[in-house]
Amino acid sequence: MAWLDAGTTKTGDGRGIPLNRDAVLALRAVDGQHEQWCFTYRGRRIEAVGSAWKRALRGAGIEKFRFHELRHTWASWHVMAGTGLQELMELGGWKSYEMVLRYTHLAPEHLSDAASRIERELEIVENNSTISLR
Repeated sequence: MAWLDAGTTKTGDGRGIPLNRDAVLALRAVDGQHEQWCFTYRGRRIEAVGSAWKRALRGAGIEKFRFHELRHTWASWHVMAGTGLQELMELGGWKSYEMVLRYTHLAPEHLSDAASRIERELEIVENNSTISLR
């Protein structure tokens, strides 16, 4: 679990966030590099994302991308992987479904599974280059 103390979040509420295995592995990779902080640069904790983020974007050839947009990506990936909106709302610390929906931007392909849930086998017959379904 990662713990966000009261007063450190946008809403001011503290909360626990369960970490998946990928996040735990990333944290283990930096374990012991600093006595107190996980994310450091030259022995000092990173307090804000700034010039390093801009340099990384330039190096990758990416324009007009804010660090906060990663939260939108994270939320969208969750929904496309099957996370329910209630669970996502709790994971992301949002207070309403409206806010959750502002953060989720789904690829159209995501709906293919939903569309196929009610499909049935159709016999397709070609007749004079016209396709009829029956």
